[in-house]
Amino acid sequence: MPVTEFLTLPPPRQQPFARPFIKMQGLRNNFVFLDCRSAPLPSPSDVIRICDVHEGVGAEQVITIEPPRTPGAVAFMGIHNTDGSEAQACGNATRCLAWLLFEETGKPDVLIDSLGGLLHCHKDGAWEVSVTLGPITTAWNQVPLARAVDTAHLPLSSGPLKDGVALSIGNPHAVFFVDCDVDIPAAAPAIARDPLFPESVNVGVARVIDETTLKLAVWERPGMLTEACGTGACVAAYAGRLRGFLKGNDIAVHLPGGTLQIRLLEDGRAVMSGPVAFCCVGFV
Repeated sequence: MPVTEFLTLPPPRQQPFARPFIKMQGLRNNFVFLDCRSAPLPSPSDVIRICDVHEGVGAEQVITIEPPRTPGAVAFMGIHNTDGSEAQACGNATRCLAWLLFEETGKPDVLIDSLGGLLHCHKDGAWEVSVTLGPITTAWNQVPLARAVDTAHLPLSSGPLKDGVALSIGNPHAVFFVDCDVDIPAAAPAIARDPLFPESVNVGVARVIDETTLKLAVWERPGMLTEACGTGACVAAYAGRLRGFLKGNDIAVHLPGGTLQIRLLEDGRAVMSGPVAFCCVGFV
């Protein structure tokens, strides 16, 4: 049975309220997918339980597959954080969902609808997917920030995190370039909670390896250090080129979970490419 057909199976009789799920990961960034095209959306408490490794499956986000809201899209992607809140964008989740939709439709290209806009995804190989994200902006009111500041040189710091860049790629990011090891869980939360960011912010800590290579770790909303962050890799590459640390359009971003290839386009968008993997199926 194709793995995507599992999402349509009825629950076992001893669990009448359970629903089928598929768990996938992209660079150890792991997600639980629920098909909600003909089923109700999970409540915030459901999401919290599913993400909790002790009570549920364990995931960094729950992704709901919903009917498309824009003509031409195959499905709408709902992104639900571990605290039950919604996010606008997640690059690695998009690539994983794209793989499921490639399997379902038999097509090598799909459009996915999201709160961050339409996302074009392409099948690069059996387990390789690229997604076009953006556009990336540094406009203070679009990040958004609470007041007008120089987004290329943020006027706030926390320990070794200084002189950051604020950007949005559908979700808010602050990227800090460092040249030493950083205790990210100690330094990043103060940035994420700063009143300058009314919607909080994903905090990227980047080290330049050479003119086409970055090493990156990201403290993500609502408050965790992740193995990988696709949108964070895109904005870090953009910020590195903005600062003059990086040259050209093709940047390799090394994250704890693996490497993403980022191509910066002239219109401000970014194409993110990398592997995805199937984890398991079950009922939750």
